[in-house]
Amino acid sequence: MPSPPPDAPPGSVAALRARYGERYRWLLLVALMVGVMASIMSSTVVNVAIPGLSHQFALGQERAQWVTSGFMVASTVSMLVTPWLLARYGYRATYAGCMWLLLAGGLLGGLAQTFELVLLARVVEGLAAGVVQPIPAIVIMRAFEPHEQGRASGLFGMGVVLAPAVGPSIGGLLVDAFGWRSIFFMVAPFCAVSLWLAHRYVPTTAPGGAMANRDESLDWVGLAVGTLGTLSLLNGLVALRRGPPAEALGLLVLALACGAGFVLWQKRRMAAGQAPLMNLRLYAWRPFAMGALVALIYGTALFGSTYLLPVYMQMGLGLSAASVGAILLPSGLVLAVVIPLAARLADRMPARGLVSTGLSLLALSFAAMVTMQLGGSLWWLMGLTIVGRVGLGFILPSLNLGAMRGLDKALISQASSAINFVRMLGGAAGVSLCGIALEWRLAAHGTSLTDGAYPAARLAAFDEVFLMLAALCALAMLAARGLGTHGRLT
Repeated sequence: MPSPPPDAPPGSVAALRARYGERYRWLLLVALMVGVMASIMSSTVVNVAIPGLSHQFALGQERAQWVTSGFMVASTVSMLVTPWLLARYGYRATYAGCMWLLLAGGLLGGLAQTFELVLLARVVEGLAAGVVQPIPAIVIMRAFEPHEQGRASGLFGMGVVLAPAVGPSIGGLLVDAFGWRSIFFMVAPFCAVSLWLAHRYVPTTAPGGAMANRDESLDWVGLAVGTLGTLSLLNGLVALRRGPPAEALGLLVLALACGAGFVLWQKRRMAAGQAPLMNLRLYAWRPFAMGALVALIYGTALFGSTYLLPVYMQMGLGLSAASVGAILLPSGLVLAVVIPLAARLADRMPARGLVSTGLSLLALSFAAMVTMQLGGSLWWLMGLTIVGRVGLGFILPSLNLGAMRGLDKALISQASSAINFVRMLGGAAGVSLCGIALEWRLAAHGTSLTDGAYPAARLAAFDEVFLMLAALCALAMLAARGLGTHGRLT
């Protein structure tokens, strides 16, 4: 085993690599995977607890929805801060700090006696989850050779996918046995294990092995403008469904103004030689620009369909909640198997082809939903969901690699943060977009989700929303063609 350089500080990448040898990279990836699994589980499993929360605190639908929305907004915005935290405090302090924050949010939510404290706990958990999720992609791009990056992405992706696939089932058992508070405590053992692993395997240094720079300043103005823009966009989309038109229009105009202001401010900081919150140089690299566009559309379709499918099965096809779980579970397990297989292909094939294949399968699964009828074969429905998840398995390991390969290593942290940000922003918007489109088509067909009559009309409305998602995937396929090209945008 090689000796560390004489001047390598304890806990640095060089010291840990010398201690653990070639397997160190994989140990580091597993350590990060546990923490990201905890953060993803905290985002998905809480949905099981919403009925109990609503009963405990007498919540209406809109207030209960903020248990999910508060987490999503916090995690989306905090992703922009990941590069600054890594540069200022290094990997270990940033990662461990996120795990302590996630643990604190879980304990606060589990012990909360008011809904306001529950909501605060969700925001705290979201802040931690948003910061930690871009870190593994940075490690994969920096610590692994190009011919290993797909395999590393597959290992990490398989573990991360199991969290939302298995989490709700475990959460349901906990809620039935111990009540909704147990959902918040569920992250505690994962956080404890991740903190132990962080102490052993996560380096103290910043990306690239350099010592953390404590003098690095945060772009507070950019963060405030980005946060206001994100909140305005998501609330504006919600207002399109439930609020006055003037309120929705005002919020969406404000979101657009914040977006423009954010870009201008980032350009000003870069011109002044100051570190931007989002480095706009990234978008001059065509593969990254196209990858970000794919991530935005893909996030919209993925999160939108995650909301739409259970509603469709229960309110459109009249299935029970237990049947929905039984139909969706095999597709989650198939996804966990497909990801490592597709990841090995990502080491040998262009990302463009893999991402396009995945998007085409996803589009096919959405478009084929129109063949389902009341009383139709549940095996066919299960097969369609599996086709969609196979498509996801091709996309997940390939998208980041296709977007970030070829970038200057100094931009990798910013690139991972930015592409996760646009994916989550698309996802947050996608849930509202599907809700808006569904209500619009239901009204056009003269029915509603609560109307016991006209089941065929209700099913037709769902079919049209699925066709919209298929069209979005087709649009993303056009952008995916740029993943295999090089050069700068003109």
